[in-house]
Amino acid sequence: MTATAADPRHTDPRHTDPRHTDPRHIVLTGATGQIAPLVARHLDARHRITLTSRTAPAAAQRAGVRHVACDYDDPGSLLHAFRGADALFVVTNDPTRPGHDRNIVRAAIEAGVGHIVKLSAAAVHDSRAHDLITRWQRANEERIRDSGIPWTMIQPRSFMSHALAWAPDIRRDGVVHALHPHSRNACIAPEDIAQVSARVLGDGGHHFQSYQLTGPQPLSAHEQCAVLSELLGRPLVCRELSRQEAHARYARRYSPAMADALLAGAERQLAGAKAGTTDTVERLTGRPATTFAEWAAGHLDRFA
Repeated sequence: MTATAADPRHTDPRHTDPRHTDPRHIVLTGATGQIAPLVARHLDARHRITLTSRTAPAAAQRAGVRHVACDYDDPGSLLHAFRGADALFVVTNDPTRPGHDRNIVRAAIEAGVGHIVKLSAAAVHDSRAHDLITRWQRANEERIRDSGIPWTMIQPRSFMSHALAWAPDIRRDGVVHALHPHSRNACIAPEDIAQVSARVLGDGGHHFQSYQLTGPQPLSAHEQCAVLSELLGRPLVCRELSRQEAHARYARRYSPAMADALLAGAERQLAGAKAGTTDTVERLTGRPATTFAEWAAGHLDRFA
Protein backbone atom coordinates (compact mmCIF):
# COMPACT_ATOMS: atom_id res chain seq x y z
CA MET A 1 0.00 0.00 0.00
CA THR A 2 1.23 3.49 -0.72
CA ALA A 3 -0.77 6.63 0.05
CA THR A 4 -4.39 6.43 1.14
CA ALA A 5 -7.06 9.08 0.90
CA ALA A 6 -8.76 8.73 4.26
CA ASP A 7 -10.95 11.82 4.00
CA PRO A 8 -13.21 13.13 1.22
CA ARG A 9 -11.54 16.52 1.55
CA HIS A 10 -8.15 15.12 0.47
CA THR A 11 -6.06 16.98 -2.08
CA ASP A 12 -4.00 15.65 -4.96
CA PRO A 13 -0.92 13.92 -3.45
CA ARG A 14 1.24 14.36 -6.56
CA HIS A 15 4.73 15.73 -6.12
CA THR A 16 4.87 19.46 -5.44
CA ASP A 17 8.12 21.40 -5.64
CA PRO A 18 8.45 23.15 -2.24
CA ARG A 19 10.32 26.00 -3.88
CA HIS A 20 7.06 26.98 -5.54
CA THR A 21 5.14 27.32 -2.28
CA ASP A 22 4.98 30.28 0.07
CA PRO A 23 7.36 30.38 3.06
CA ARG A 24 5.83 28.79 6.14
CA HIS A 25 6.36 28.84 9.88
CA ILE A 26 7.05 25.19 10.74
CA VAL A 27 7.25 23.92 14.32
CA LEU A 28 8.95 20.59 14.98
CA THR A 29 8.48 18.75 18.28
CA GLY A 30 11.11 16.30 19.52
CA ALA A 31 14.16 18.47 18.89
CA THR A 32 16.45 16.17 20.87
CA GLY A 33 15.18 13.03 19.17
CA GLN A 34 16.29 11.26 16.02
CA ILE A 35 13.89 12.52 13.34
CA ALA A 36 13.08 16.19 13.99
CA PRO A 37 16.69 17.46 13.62
CA LEU A 38 16.95 15.58 10.32
CA VAL A 39 13.67 17.12 9.16
CA ALA A 40 15.00 20.60 9.94
CA ARG A 41 18.01 19.98 7.70
CA HIS A 42 15.78 18.99 4.78
CA LEU A 43 13.38 21.93 5.02
CA ASP A 44 13.86 24.69 2.48
CA ALA A 45 15.77 27.66 3.90
CA ARG A 46 12.88 30.00 3.07
CA HIS A 47 10.77 28.51 5.84
CA ARG A 48 10.88 29.78 9.43
CA ILE A 49 11.65 26.79 11.64
CA THR A 50 11.07 26.36 15.36
CA LEU A 51 12.37 23.27 17.18
CA THR A 52 10.81 22.39 20.52
CA SER A 53 11.91 20.14 23.36
CA ARG A 54 12.24 20.16 27.13
CA THR A 55 15.96 20.89 26.83
CA ALA A 56 18.18 22.54 24.24
CA PRO A 57 19.34 20.34 21.32
CA ALA A 58 22.68 18.64 21.80
CA ALA A 59 23.97 20.00 18.48
CA ALA A 60 23.55 23.44 16.96
CA GLN A 61 21.07 23.71 14.12
CA ARG A 62 21.51 25.65 10.91
CA ALA A 63 21.16 29.42 10.82
CA GLY A 64 17.59 30.64 11.01
CA VAL A 65 16.37 27.75 13.19
CA ARG A 66 15.27 28.74 16.66
CA HIS A 67 14.67 26.56 19.70
CA VAL A 68 11.79 26.95 22.14
CA ALA A 69 11.69 24.97 25.37
CA CYS A 70 8.34 23.40 26.16
CA ASP A 71 7.00 20.47 28.14
CA TYR A 72 4.35 18.02 26.94
CA ASP A 73 2.96 18.10 30.50
CA ASP A 74 2.59 21.90 30.35
CA PRO A 75 -0.19 22.99 27.96
CA GLY A 76 0.75 26.63 28.37
CA SER A 77 4.28 26.06 27.10
CA LEU A 78 2.91 24.10 24.14
CA LEU A 79 0.48 26.88 23.26
CA HIS A 80 3.33 29.40 23.34
CA ALA A 81 5.52 27.21 21.11
CA PHE A 82 2.79 26.42 18.56
CA ARG A 83 1.20 29.84 18.16
CA GLY A 84 1.34 31.07 14.57
CA ALA A 85 2.52 27.74 13.13
CA ASP A 86 1.49 27.01 9.56
CA ALA A 87 2.55 23.39 10.08
CA LEU A 88 3.35 21.29 13.15
CA PHE A 89 5.40 18.08 13.16
CA VAL A 90 4.28 15.89 16.05
CA VAL A 91 6.59 13.28 17.58
CA THR A 92 5.78 11.57 20.86
CA ASN A 93 7.40 8.43 22.18
CA ASP A 94 5.72 7.24 25.38
CA PRO A 95 2.55 5.12 25.04
CA THR A 96 2.24 5.05 28.82
CA ARG A 97 1.67 8.82 28.89
CA PRO A 98 -1.20 9.50 26.46
CA GLY A 99 -1.80 12.84 28.17
CA HIS A 100 1.14 14.20 26.19
CA ASP A 101 -0.68 13.55 22.94
CA ARG A 102 -3.93 15.07 24.21
CA ASN A 103 -2.11 18.20 25.36
CA ILE A 104 -0.38 18.61 22.01
CA VAL A 105 -3.60 18.42 20.00
CA ARG A 106 -5.48 20.74 22.34
CA ALA A 107 -2.67 23.29 22.16
CA ALA A 108 -2.54 22.99 18.36
CA ILE A 109 -6.27 23.73 18.14
CA GLU A 110 -6.04 26.70 20.49
CA ALA A 111 -2.93 28.06 18.77
CA GLY A 112 -4.59 27.94 15.35
CA VAL A 113 -2.06 25.54 13.79
CA GLY A 114 -2.71 25.21 10.06
CA HIS A 115 -1.53 21.63 9.42
CA ILE A 116 -0.50 18.71 11.64
CA VAL A 117 1.99 16.15 10.33
CA LYS A 118 2.09 13.16 12.68
CA LEU A 119 4.92 10.64 12.89
CA SER A 120 2.97 7.43 13.43
CA ALA A 121 3.65 3.81 12.45
CA ALA A 122 2.84 1.44 9.61
CA ALA A 123 1.41 -1.07 12.08
CA VAL A 124 -1.78 0.98 12.46
CA HIS A 125 -3.01 -0.65 9.23
CA ASP A 126 -2.44 -4.20 10.50
CA SER A 127 -5.74 -5.64 11.78
CA ARG A 128 -3.73 -8.23 13.74
CA ALA A 129 -1.80 -5.59 15.69
CA HIS A 130 -3.34 -4.93 19.11
CA ASP A 131 -0.23 -4.23 21.19
CA LEU A 132 0.15 -1.16 23.40
CA ILE A 133 2.23 0.82 20.90
CA THR A 134 -0.10 0.27 17.95
CA ARG A 135 -3.26 1.00 19.96
CA TRP A 136 -1.64 4.22 21.17
CA GLN A 137 -0.72 5.32 17.65
CA ARG A 138 -4.20 4.55 16.35
CA ALA A 139 -5.69 6.67 19.14
CA ASN A 140 -3.26 9.48 18.34
CA GLU A 141 -4.25 9.45 14.67
CA GLU A 142 -7.95 9.44 15.52
CA ARG A 143 -7.53 12.37 17.88
CA ILE A 144 -5.76 14.39 15.19
CA ARG A 145 -8.35 13.50 12.53
CA ASP A 146 -11.08 14.68 14.90
CA SER A 147 -9.29 17.96 15.68
CA GLY A 148 -10.60 19.85 12.66
CA ILE A 149 -7.03 20.69 11.62
CA PRO A 150 -5.80 19.45 8.20
CA TRP A 151 -3.52 16.48 8.81
CA THR A 152 -1.01 14.14 7.21
CA MET A 153 0.10 10.82 8.73
CA ILE A 154 3.67 9.60 8.24
CA GLN A 155 3.60 5.85 8.91
CA PRO A 156 7.07 4.27 8.65
CA ARG A 157 8.12 0.71 9.13
CA SER A 158 10.92 -0.01 11.64
CA PHE A 159 13.93 2.32 11.57
CA MET A 160 17.19 0.95 10.16
CA SER A 161 18.89 2.72 13.05
CA HIS A 162 17.50 0.09 15.44
CA ALA A 163 20.50 -1.94 14.28
CA LEU A 164 22.66 0.44 16.32
CA ALA A 165 21.54 -1.50 19.40
CA TRP A 166 23.79 -4.29 18.12
CA ALA A 167 26.86 -2.05 17.98
CA PRO A 168 28.32 -2.80 21.45
CA ASP A 169 28.10 -6.59 20.91
CA ILE A 170 29.54 -6.25 17.41
CA ARG A 171 32.47 -4.18 18.61
CA ARG A 172 33.16 -6.42 21.58
CA ASP A 173 32.37 -9.95 20.37
CA GLY A 174 31.49 -9.78 16.67
CA VAL A 175 27.97 -11.00 17.48
CA VAL A 176 24.45 -9.87 16.63
CA HIS A 177 21.69 -11.12 18.94
CA ALA A 178 18.16 -11.20 17.53
CA LEU A 179 14.77 -12.74 18.16
CA HIS A 180 13.55 -14.62 15.07
CA PRO A 181 16.72 -13.71 13.11
CA HIS A 182 15.36 -14.96 9.77
CA SER A 183 12.09 -12.99 9.88
CA ARG A 184 12.06 -9.98 7.58
CA ASN A 185 11.23 -6.30 8.07
CA ALA A 186 11.10 -3.67 5.29
CA CYS A 187 12.95 -1.25 7.56
CA ILE A 188 13.57 2.34 6.47
CA ALA A 189 16.39 4.84 6.91
CA PRO A 190 15.51 7.67 9.32
CA GLU A 191 16.91 10.09 6.75
CA ASP A 192 14.22 8.96 4.29
CA ILE A 193 11.49 9.51 6.86
CA ALA A 194 12.86 12.99 7.51
CA GLN A 195 13.02 13.93 3.84
CA VAL A 196 9.44 12.81 3.21
CA SER A 197 8.28 14.66 6.33
CA ALA A 198 10.04 17.82 5.21
CA ARG A 199 8.39 17.55 1.80
CA VAL A 200 4.96 17.22 3.39
CA LEU A 201 5.54 20.02 5.90
CA GLY A 202 6.85 22.38 3.25
CA ASP A 203 3.75 22.58 1.07
CA GLY A 204 -0.02 22.26 1.37
CA GLY A 205 -0.50 19.53 -1.21
CA HIS A 206 -0.63 16.64 1.23
CA HIS A 207 -3.62 17.38 3.44
CA PHE A 208 -5.69 14.39 4.58
CA GLN A 209 -3.18 11.82 3.31
CA SER A 210 -1.60 8.82 5.05
CA TYR A 211 1.83 7.83 3.74
CA GLN A 212 3.19 4.38 4.56
CA LEU A 213 6.99 4.38 4.29
CA THR A 214 9.31 1.41 3.93
CA GLY A 215 12.78 0.64 2.74
CA PRO A 216 13.33 -0.87 -0.71
CA GLN A 217 13.39 -4.50 0.45
CA PRO A 218 12.57 -6.61 3.50
CA LEU A 219 15.62 -7.86 5.37
CA SER A 220 16.14 -10.19 8.31
CA ALA A 221 18.57 -9.62 11.16
CA HIS A 222 20.65 -12.44 9.67
CA GLU A 223 20.83 -10.60 6.32
CA GLN A 224 21.62 -7.27 7.99
CA CYS A 225 24.38 -9.00 9.93
CA ALA A 226 25.85 -10.25 6.64
CA VAL A 227 25.79 -6.71 5.21
CA LEU A 228 27.57 -5.34 8.27
CA SER A 229 30.12 -8.16 8.11
CA GLU A 230 30.97 -7.31 4.52
CA LEU A 231 31.24 -3.58 5.21
CA LEU A 232 33.40 -4.11 8.30
CA GLY A 233 35.58 -6.66 6.56
CA ARG A 234 35.38 -9.18 9.40
CA PRO A 235 33.15 -12.14 10.27
CA LEU A 236 30.07 -11.59 12.38
CA VAL A 237 27.78 -14.21 13.90
CA CYS A 238 24.00 -13.82 14.23
CA ARG A 239 22.72 -15.67 17.28
CA GLU A 240 19.05 -16.31 17.99
CA LEU A 241 17.51 -15.11 21.23
CA SER A 242 14.74 -17.00 22.97
CA ARG A 243 11.51 -15.11 23.72
CA GLN A 244 12.55 -14.88 27.36
CA GLU A 245 16.00 -13.53 26.50
CA ALA A 246 14.55 -11.00 24.08
CA HIS A 247 11.98 -9.82 26.61
CA ALA A 248 14.71 -9.40 29.23
CA ARG A 249 16.75 -7.28 26.81
CA TYR A 250 13.73 -5.09 25.97
CA ALA A 251 12.95 -4.71 29.68
CA ARG A 252 16.42 -3.26 30.33
CA ARG A 253 15.54 -0.26 28.17
CA TYR A 254 11.75 -0.01 28.38
CA SER A 255 8.83 -0.51 30.74
CA PRO A 256 7.38 -4.04 31.07
CA ALA A 257 4.35 -2.98 29.00
CA MET A 258 6.60 -1.68 26.23
CA ALA A 259 8.67 -4.87 26.34
CA ASP A 260 5.47 -6.90 25.90
CA ALA A 261 4.48 -4.73 22.92
CA LEU A 262 7.86 -5.15 21.24
CA LEU A 263 7.66 -8.91 21.70
CA ALA A 264 4.20 -8.92 20.10
CA GLY A 265 5.58 -6.92 17.19
CA ALA A 266 8.36 -9.46 16.71
CA GLU A 267 5.78 -12.25 16.55
CA ARG A 268 3.84 -10.41 13.83
CA GLN A 269 7.10 -9.93 11.94
CA LEU A 270 7.71 -13.68 12.14
CA ALA A 271 4.27 -14.15 10.55
CA GLY A 272 5.30 -11.91 7.64
CA ALA A 273 3.33 -8.80 8.63
CA LYS A 274 6.27 -6.42 8.15
CA ALA A 275 7.74 -7.61 4.86
CA GLY A 276 5.63 -5.56 2.43
CA THR A 277 7.19 -2.57 0.67
CA THR A 278 5.87 0.69 -0.77
CA ASP A 279 7.27 3.12 -3.33
CA THR A 280 6.21 6.18 -1.33
CA VAL A 281 9.73 7.45 -0.61
CA GLU A 282 10.60 7.50 -4.31
CA ARG A 283 7.28 9.06 -5.32
CA LEU A 284 7.60 11.91 -2.83
CA THR A 285 11.33 12.58 -2.99
CA GLY A 286 12.15 11.65 -6.59
CA ARG A 287 14.86 9.16 -5.55
CA PRO A 288 14.86 5.51 -4.50
CA ALA A 289 14.60 4.63 -0.85
CA THR A 290 17.92 4.10 0.92
CA THR A 291 19.12 0.50 1.13
CA PHE A 292 20.33 -0.97 4.41
CA ALA A 293 23.82 -1.27 2.94
CA GLU A 294 23.82 2.44 2.07
CA TRP A 295 22.54 3.40 5.51
CA ALA A 296 25.05 1.12 7.28
CA ALA A 297 27.97 2.45 5.21
CA GLY A 298 27.05 5.96 6.35
CA HIS A 299 27.09 4.94 10.00
CA LEU A 300 29.88 2.38 9.96
CA ASP A 301 31.93 4.22 12.55
CA ARG A 302 29.31 3.26 15.15
CA PHE A 303 29.95 -0.45 14.52
CA ALA A 304 33.71 -0.43 13.93
